Amino acid sequence: MKYIFTIVILVSLFNLSNAQDLKSPDEFLGYPIGSEFTRHHEIINYFEHLAKNSSLATFSSYGQTNERRPLSYVVITSEENHNNLESIRKNNLKQTGILDGDFSSDIAIVWLSYNVHGNEASSAEASMVTAYELMTNQENVLDNTIVIIDPSVNPDGRDRYVNWYNQVKSSPYTAYQDAIEHNEPWPGGRPNHYLFDLNRDWMWATQIETQQRLKIYNLWMPHVHVDFHEQGINSPYYFAPAAKPFHKIITNFQREFQTQIGKNNAKAFDEKKWAYFTRERFDLFYPSYGDTYPTYNGAIGMTYEQAGSGQAGLGVNTDEGYELTLKDRIKHHVQSGLSTVKTSSENAEKLNSEFKNYFKNTVDFDYYVLVGEQSKLNTLTKLFDQHDYEYQFSKEKKLKGKPIYSTAKISFDADQALVVPANQPKSKMLKVLLEADPELSTPLTYDITSWNLALAHGVEAYTISGDINTQPNENPYSQESVEVGTVGYIAPWKSITDAKFLTELLKNKIDVRATTKPFKIENESYDRGSLILTKTNNRDSNFDSLVVELANKYRIKLAATKTSFSDSGTDFGSPDIKKINSQRIAVLRGDDVSSLSYGSIWHFFEQELNYPIISIDTEDLTGIDLNNYDILILPSGSYSKIFNKKKLSSMSDWIKNGGKLIAMSNALSTFEGKKGFGLEKVEVKKDSTQNNLISYAERKKEGTKDNITGAIFNIKVDNTHPLAFGYTDSYATLKTSSAAYKHLKNGFNVGYIENTPERLSGFAGEKALEKISKSLVFGEQRLGRGSIIYMVDDVLFRSFWENGKLFFVNALFMVNNRSQTFK
Repeated sequence: MKYIFTIVILVSLFNLSNAQDLKSPDEFLGYPIGSEFTRHHEIINYFEHLAKNSSLATFSSYGQTNERRPLSYVVITSEENHNNLESIRKNNLKQTGILDGDFSSDIAIVWLSYNVHGNEASSAEASMVTAYELMTNQENVLDNTIVIIDPSVNPDGRDRYVNWYNQVKSSPYTAYQDAIEHNEPWPGGRPNHYLFDLNRDWMWATQIETQQRLKIYNLWMPHVHVDFHEQGINSPYYFAPAAKPFHKIITNFQREFQTQIGKNNAKAFDEKKWAYFTRERFDLFYPSYGDTYPTYNGAIGMTYEQAGSGQAGLGVNTDEGYELTLKDRIKHHVQSGLSTVKTSSENAEKLNSEFKNYFKNTVDFDYYVLVGEQSKLNTLTKLFDQHDYEYQFSKEKKLKGKPIYSTAKISFDADQALVVPANQPKSKMLKVLLEADPELSTPLTYDITSWNLALAHGVEAYTISGDINTQPNENPYSQESVEVGTVGYIAPWKSITDAKFLTELLKNKIDVRATTKPFKIENESYDRGSLILTKTNNRDSNFDSLVVELANKYRIKLAATKTSFSDSGTDFGSPDIKKINSQRIAVLRGDDVSSLSYGSIWHFFEQELNYPIISIDTEDLTGIDLNNYDILILPSGSYSKIFNKKKLSSMSDWIKNGGKLIAMSNALSTFEGKKGFGLEKVEVKKDSTQNNLISYAERKKEGTKDNITGAIFNIKVDNTHPLAFGYTDSYATLKTSSAAYKHLKNGFNVGYIENTPERLSGFAGEKALEKISKSLVFGEQRLGRGSIIYMVDDVLFRSFWENGKLFFVNALFMVNNRSQTFK
């Protein structure tokens, strides 16, 4: 007994010494927390300090950002749990079915994510205080709780904001809202390097931060996930429970436990006389948020919002008559975080049992079968891999099943179709992603209301019951050698993968042409847009091997032909086989341009198309000679200040001389009603008297009748026009607004709503539906030798609507493709 007692004393002394070695954030940073903004590398240094000096924390890196800042997380739990951490993690995955074996746990796993929006900077400061408090004053909750802290989901955005603020702030700071330190310049610190909103990217995983974070998240599959945010300076604090609508797949327990956590947060806030609100604004519907993605994966996913954001700085005078300080903002986030961990610890056993129940699936069918171009299916599999979804490929030639937008069984070609088991660990999330039309309890939502994965990728989806013969994914198009006597090659033009192949060819100085008419050669038929590479136009001795190498890289099915003489249609020497010229492309950025829209274009060119662009600031546009560029892209934005009458006239002259202008989304309003541009807005008369009789309380809901909140519509497509090469005569478009323009009178209506809109999925108000009937979606207006291309719907929105991206590439390379000469 004496020996055991001595060991207990020694262990206690060790833990005490261990705790004493830990420095508080104030001590480590050298200034009181909240008196300065901490740069990202200093935050990382602090978490490394905690892990180095305590057995309660383990620090790890999970990658780096585009600007090479580290992405990291710390695991905080008891020393005993740390000794069994890998076993605990694997046992938790057994509860989901991801790993084989039945297991029940009583250890709660809580993941706290901070600073997903870079200028919502109080949360990363709070992450340090929260970690220190857990390790020094809250150790008892760590006995049955693992806390994972990601201190900064968006380091690039955070440092953009913090570095700017530290450069311009007064010393001491000023709380006046007019001061420069409370007015961020474009694009602000909210987005990441490519100006994406990372809080909308969890499911689509288009960004490097998301892709790397998901690898770790899916290794842990936490039971509770909190995403810490900030809102306007005049709103106090928001925490769960969330607002309606809740997606119907969310369980009663998930709803009830949100309320339980909210009540415990409220109790702590009430004691300190802090203001807060719940059940408003922030709903649980759109699946790609930091609260919904965890929720649809079995967790209690929540958003916490503190007043502040980029306007607040170190302190700002609110309209409510008090000063909001960074120190107060930090305190609020620390309190809600600690309260959430405590509630999770007290309910660890229940959290685990309900988490396990979430993954006990009951399904009405056995498989989703996705059918389409192999390159599109391959793109889908990359997304599935990021989320650990199970799939294989069909060995059947034919299958019979129900299309997701129909109830009747039909027979369809299924060779190499993508087969996704409906009964797999993450089947609930798959159901959310592939359901035909998500059910809304209220149209008052915070985001888009439809996102169907099959429509987004341009493939058909079926549900099937019964067994299917399948095989792992293989590349059936690998071509190792070149046939003797080949005069050239034909490549398909059906997907964004084909577009990547094209730009790779152009960068390698290969002469590429595209057919503007269908043809048949050697008994094979080819559609408009098909790429043609002939030896007549490519005399380099490395031509064959390079083309084959690039085709294999992108898994392109090349057709080698021994003749240029077609069975029907055009021959290879025809004027209807047009050369695709490399293009000098400029994109506007800066004030009055949507940073999100510009970011999606920038990211698309650099990370997907791998094709160079020149970004031009709006302030510099006046001094730019547009004759040095073939294409100018206007992202969504408000250009009324930039394009005055003189500038519009200059723009018109440039287009007439062969330039090409691509206007996206809100940018179209710049040309509406302007002479020579042929764009007319649809106006719907409103009965103001009737509206004034609607009660004040019902006005907001009534306003939804004019809105389209991310709904999907089937539209008509003229696929004989180069803007629509690679498409069929219909297309599912994602509309994020009710903006509507009349069919072009003298231009080409390439994508359009003919009469009554055919809504496939998502919410659209009755007045909005009336407005968009007989409206333009995609069109080309010729001006002299050049063109202006109108894209009412933004096909690059959040970069997840894969099937729309070929329209954008067509606008670049297929429509009126010219190459001017530098002056």
